[in-house]
Amino acid sequence: MDPLSTLQSAVRTLVRNKLRSGLTVLGIMIGIGAVICVVGIGQAGSEQIQNQLNNLGENFVWIEEGGRAPNGVRTGNHGTRTLVPGDVDAILKQAPLIKAASPNVDVNGQVVYGNKNWATHGRGITPSYFQIKRWPVAVGEQFTDSDVDRAANVVILGETVRQQLFGDESPVGKEVRIGTLPFRVVGVLTPKGQTGFGQDQDDTILVPYTTAMKKITGHYWLDDIWCSAISPEAVLPAIDQVSALLRDRHKLRPAQPDDFNIRRPDEIINAQLDASRTFTVFLIAVASVSLLVGGIGIMNVMLVSVTERTKEIGLRMAIGATEGDVQRQFLGEALLLSGVGGMAGVAVGLLGSYALGRTLDWRISLSLQAIAMAAVFSCAVGVFFGFYPARKAALLDPIEALRFE
Repeated sequence: MDPLSTLQSAVRTLVRNKLRSGLTVLGIMIGIGAVICVVGIGQAGSEQIQNQLNNLGENFVWIEEGGRAPNGVRTGNHGTRTLVPGDVDAILKQAPLIKAASPNVDVNGQVVYGNKNWATHGRGITPSYFQIKRWPVAVGEQFTDSDVDRAANVVILGETVRQQLFGDESPVGKEVRIGTLPFRVVGVLTPKGQTGFGQDQDDTILVPYTTAMKKITGHYWLDDIWCSAISPEAVLPAIDQVSALLRDRHKLRPAQPDDFNIRRPDEIINAQLDASRTFTVFLIAVASVSLLVGGIGIMNVMLVSVTERTKEIGLRMAIGATEGDVQRQFLGEALLLSGVGGMAGVAVGLLGSYALGRTLDWRISLSLQAIAMAAVFSCAVGVFFGFYPARKAALLDPIEALRFE
């Protein structure tokens, strides 16, 4: 029997048992659809976490003022004077694994433009910050080292601050007040959106750190030092270099704890990424159970079909059909069931992924490879669970089959 005749025979047989065939197809469809949805959501979650990792900065090393007790509690506070601008210069000169560093002075204040005002949190930094944090200016320009040297009253706005104060108006070149001081807006940062913890990264302002120290906060110490290592592999050795350097500069004895704290936020994000991938694999395994159930349904339907059509099989073999012809016929029916279920499952999975993406406000992306693998897997289920019934039908004795009641 040629493949076309086998297919036509399989279609006629399955159409005669619409309800039974439909329920079997439904099992495969749910399994494939569930797997595709889980893969789509897992990829979207991993992409979001990866974006958080990229937003942290380039090979990011974060040095905070104040140390930590053994239980993890900060022993310092924003009044401790453990970090100073000289530490930044020393790190750049004496820590070869650090390629860029920027001081950070926290700034909190009311930004005013005309009759509008907005309370925000800002930072006093140097131009190196834009490279370290991978945060370019979208409109206007960065302030310069010259602005830092002369403590210029220039400011770069985050997108949220720009929207609140200027709406559709361009802020570049305009004057705003931070507290009582006038500042000229020189640029607007590229929007970054929220962090994984729901914090709006665009609700910020950036000024030269010298301006923040001399004109806003009035103190001469730093809240943080932001650093970038020369490579991802160099981050841990760079931390050791910086730690030894700062302990030496701060004249700490071996028994004394650090009066600073070096953090690696990327470790937290990578842990989240690993957890997300593990959870996705777990969900795929759970969703695959429904495929197993669908495959068992195919086997059950085919075994019932073999029993019901025993005489038909005996007659076909009596008039010349070979074992291979019978086996191909029943395998074709199993493949047709799984194939139709697989195609329906792909459609359901794509629609479900799109609906979940809209609900969660996530960008769902599914690769053609994942969709193709789902379709191939559904066919494999048909072959695997259809083989035994097909083989059982092919091995029937024609005489015994014709006598079957």
